[in-house]
Amino acid sequence: MSAFNMKVFNSEFGSMFNRSFVLSLLLAGASLGFTSLGFAEETKNNLPEPAAKTLEGLLQQVQQFQQQENSLNKQRENTFKKNKQNQQALLNKAKKELKSQQKIADDLKASFDKNEKRLTEKEDQLRLRIGNLGEMFGVVRQVADDLNGTLHTSLTRAEKPVRIADLDKLSQAKELPNIKELQGLWLTLQEEMTMSGQVSQFNAPVVQNDGSETEQLVTRIGTFNAITNEGYLRFDEETGRLITMARQPNHVALVTDYLAGAAGEFKAMGLDPTRGALLGLVLSNPDLMGRIKQGALVGYIIIALASIGLLLAAWRLISLFSIRKKVEDQIKHLDKPNLNNPLGRVLATAASLKGSEQELETLELKIDEAILKEVPQLEKVQSMIKLFAAIAPLLGLLGTVTGMIATFQAITNFGTGDPKLMAGGISQALITTVLGLVAAIPLLLSHNLVSSQSKRLVQILDEQAAGLIATAMEARNALSSTKKDN
Repeated sequence: MSAFNMKVFNSEFGSMFNRSFVLSLLLAGASLGFTSLGFAEETKNNLPEPAAKTLEGLLQQVQQFQQQENSLNKQRENTFKKNKQNQQALLNKAKKELKSQQKIADDLKASFDKNEKRLTEKEDQLRLRIGNLGEMFGVVRQVADDLNGTLHTSLTRAEKPVRIADLDKLSQAKELPNIKELQGLWLTLQEEMTMSGQVSQFNAPVVQNDGSETEQLVTRIGTFNAITNEGYLRFDEETGRLITMARQPNHVALVTDYLAGAAGEFKAMGLDPTRGALLGLVLSNPDLMGRIKQGALVGYIIIALASIGLLLAAWRLISLFSIRKKVEDQIKHLDKPNLNNPLGRVLATAASLKGSEQELETLELKIDEAILKEVPQLEKVQSMIKLFAAIAPLLGLLGTVTGMIATFQAITNFGTGDPKLMAGGISQALITTVLGLVAAIPLLLSHNLVSSQSKRLVQILDEQAAGLIATAMEARNALSSTKKDN
């Protein structure tokens, strides 16, 4: 075999040997397990690529790789053993700590059971020793709770508000009260009874209608009312504050007179025995202006018609009284007609016909004509007053009907669950009826007065006219008799 062939054979054999050896190494690496796969890959990445081209070099590289791998495996094994020892030490320590804590828990449970048993025994002893005191404790709590509720709504709270906190503590106590607390309860009861019959003065913040607070001198009359120079005050139970009433009652002047009175002097004073309930009704009941506002547009129209009608009636009454006085003066001087009154103008008409040869029928007609001219002036605006008196109730009925329609509409929308809603709507609706009747009654009276005065003047004119005709007839008869005698 030639040298070239030998070289080729060695190369091919070396290649085959290398492939077989590498395959054997791969099988050996797989037999080590998948646990060393990652570490082997990392090691492989850090090693240089084989560069041997002969079997001896390749063998040396394989042996070198095997030594390195054995060293790494040994190092990993040592690390694992070391970690195992550390974990074992931690485990032993944890077991020891668990055993210690378990012992502590057992001791605590035994102590708890012992204390619970002892507590039960002490409670039984306490129950036996308390005896009737337990019943007294319940009574004290009940009395303290009732007194707390009384003081919460009492007017004396505005003067001494700190008593409620002590009573709250006593009414919610879980243990027997001591002697000091029992004495405090008794003193509070006695103090409340004493203050309920006293009139005292103290400075306290008063809430005004605009929301501001001012320090004022407040006079407390028992547990009934609190007053200032401005009038009655309202006590708010929720906040314990004194509030100025938005509207004072009609007898508020009694408050001023009472505060202005000297010490020891007896003065009349209006009290609310319901402790503010009656004064609260003052705020809910509207005054005259409130009632008028409830009438709305129809109410304003009725008031306007009534005002105009009464003014016209007053004007006509004054005019008729003046005319009547002039007519009465004219009656005293029938021979001197004055044109400033109806009778004078009728007399002037009759005087212009005196001495003429006209018939009595003509004279009577002329006088009747003069009287008819005066009647419209005497009955001026009477029909308008009568019309206003008739329209006012009709307008009131109109306002009532429209108000009832609105009330029934509200009932349709909100139901009948709230009686105040229906009562308030009906009350507002009936206001216009009241206004119409209130306007019609004085208008009818005024119309009657004006009509009676004008009718009286027309009657005077008729009487004087009849007298004039009678006088003329007597004169003519006397003249006829004289002619016959001649």
